[in-house]
Amino acid sequence: MAEPKIFGLLGTAPDPKAVYEAAEILRAGGLVAFPTETVYGLGVDAGNAKALARLNQVKGRPPDKPYSLHIHSAEQVHALVPSVPPLAGRLMQRFWPGPLTIVLPGANGQTVGFRLPDHPVALAFLKACNVPVAAPSANRSGSPPPTDAKEVLAALNGGLDCLLDGGPTKLGRESTVVEVLADRVEIRREGAIGKDDILAVVAG
Repeated sequence: MAEPKIFGLLGTAPDPKAVYEAAEILRAGGLVAFPTETVYGLGVDAGNAKALARLNQVKGRPPDKPYSLHIHSAEQVHALVPSVPPLAGRLMQRFWPGPLTIVLPGANGQTVGFRLPDHPVALAFLKACNVPVAAPSANRSGSPPPTDAKEVLAALNGGLDCLLDGGPTKLGRESTVVEVLADRVEIRREGAIGKDDILAVVAG
């Protein structure tokens, strides 16, 4: 397999040409690693079944385990699920952009997780993609999530097409995952945001 295309994108104003090229690679079915404030993600076009199958292969992950979607604005959520519970809206307002993944009821009885990262490179890239991006952490399942580009390359060993190198991540810990069920919240994974902070918003 060819070496991945690597773009160094340090700072708060990432090179739009590099971001656009990375987005083109993703839309063509490629796997693109990119930084967030927590850890590096490995993104594919969520609507491309072949790309998702390759992502599963690279991650070593079963195909029946869904991926959360990375988005560049909260407005995208409304277009992708039948409705957004008011409690989910409060969590979005308080913690987005930031290290919180919110799982909502989707169509056909399924659920969909959403993450709006607080990172200039991630947001520019996701906006340029202009498709929902499935993006787990950029590592093999069961291994520690990578917090810099060097760790991404070591973890995936030829399993990606492009890498946006934004330097070390700020938090170095995965996002907190919550599921919103009507008027209550279940914490699926405690990460960069603590349980007490989530419950404070739930309590209103």
